[in-house]
Amino acid sequence: MANESSAIVQRLWNYCNVLRDDGVSYGDYVEQLTYLLFLKMADEQTKPPFSKPSSIPGALDWQSLLGKDGDALEAHYRHILEQLGKQSGMLGVIFRKSQNKIQDPAKLRRLLELINDETWMGLDIDVKGDIYEGLLQKNAEDIKSGAGQYFTPRPLIQAMVAVVRPEPGKTICDPACGTGGFFLAAHDFLADPKNYSLDKAQKQFLKTKTFQGWEIVDSAARLCVMNLNLHGIGGEESPIVVGDSLAADPGDRFDYVMTNPPFGKKSSITVVAENGKAEKETLTYERNDFWATTSNKQLNFLQHVKTLLKINGRAAIVVPDNVLFEGGAGETVRRELLKQCDVHTLLRLPTGIFYAQGVKANVLFFDRKPASETPWTQKLWIYDLRTNVHFTLKTNTLKLDDLQDFIKCYHAENRLDRQETERFRAFDYAALIQRDKISLDIFWLRDDSLEDSENLPDPDVLAREIIENLEGALEQFSSVAEGIK
Repeated sequence: MANESSAIVQRLWNYCNVLRDDGVSYGDYVEQLTYLLFLKMADEQTKPPFSKPSSIPGALDWQSLLGKDGDALEAHYRHILEQLGKQSGMLGVIFRKSQNKIQDPAKLRRLLELINDETWMGLDIDVKGDIYEGLLQKNAEDIKSGAGQYFTPRPLIQAMVAVVRPEPGKTICDPACGTGGFFLAAHDFLADPKNYSLDKAQKQFLKTKTFQGWEIVDSAARLCVMNLNLHGIGGEESPIVVGDSLAADPGDRFDYVMTNPPFGKKSSITVVAENGKAEKETLTYERNDFWATTSNKQLNFLQHVKTLLKINGRAAIVVPDNVLFEGGAGETVRRELLKQCDVHTLLRLPTGIFYAQGVKANVLFFDRKPASETPWTQKLWIYDLRTNVHFTLKTNTLKLDDLQDFIKCYHAENRLDRQETERFRAFDYAALIQRDKISLDIFWLRDDSLEDSENLPDPDVLAREIIENLEGALEQFSSVAEGIK
């Protein structure tokens, strides 16, 4: 089955290379595959052994495409995309604002034939999912298109899920779900017989009621819905809402929130002025449930995640370094978070693991608690996976093995039994609130490269770190310039 999976991926990617000569990017290609795969699988479900009524109107289905060629095919395909984008439920999310990016009818016809040659519903769920995940990873690696911002390294997601340890029958939310990486990893964890033996009701809950996500970018949302669909997750209604999750409190509360909000400090929208010029307008969210009003996107997401949690619900959120030390609203948010939640763990991430460059990031783990006169945080345990650790996106990628020591130190079975190690230290609440601006930007390990030239990392790692530092500095300069304006 693995050989079959890799052979299908190879065929699909060989054809992508042909289309790239026509200016079709990885992102556009995966998007067209999403539309066509969905139509093909809907067609397969109408045949034995499924024999289900079609969810696609007859004049817009897979068979209606197969009977056409040339310009008639291209025109009919455009008509299908436009009409299905107006539908409700999962159909509407997948085809929302969809467009045909393959302008050559002969090449579109060839792609139809490639997909038609396979019986997709006959493939094991894992195989279908693996194929699609492979396509999404390729998409993320196409850095020039910016697609990588929606793709969190899978080993990091797996480690976060491994320590949060979601339980059956409970709800999981990602308010910035991208292509659905956290949902898939949590699904794998819950469905693994080594972790749980699920009964029929629990399996049904896992499939249709466990996950809820928000994604502001249409293309990422459709990739996510299709990804979940290929992994056997979801019912008739889409578990993904397309829209700005920060705009309002949705009212729903969840047992777990695991998320990697988009990088970039400010939320903004493009506004066309009276003179016809397009200008970016910074968004600040006036919400009663927020501790501070700010245009800083990450601080807003951190506050939003707190709101989404049930009492005793658990959160794991990727945050850039500025969330740990920024003054003003940042100090207010950190003070209230330490007081009202049990902020128990911080994982300091190495550089060179994200497709978005110039970002130094961390994972913050906290539990929401009921109202109390005394602060809930007693100790913040910090694991430093950054000092003297170097990764790159191609030659030395982050693997799950690199996070095993963190998983062990986290001690999910009983956090009270944690032990300090060279990379894992505890800091008391009293010491934290005494720090300037309540900064959680804490290091204690010596950086070997500052002491001894023999310990310098490889030249390609050094070059990447220099680029990341320069890009990070440029982002800060841009923020200063915007403030002056």
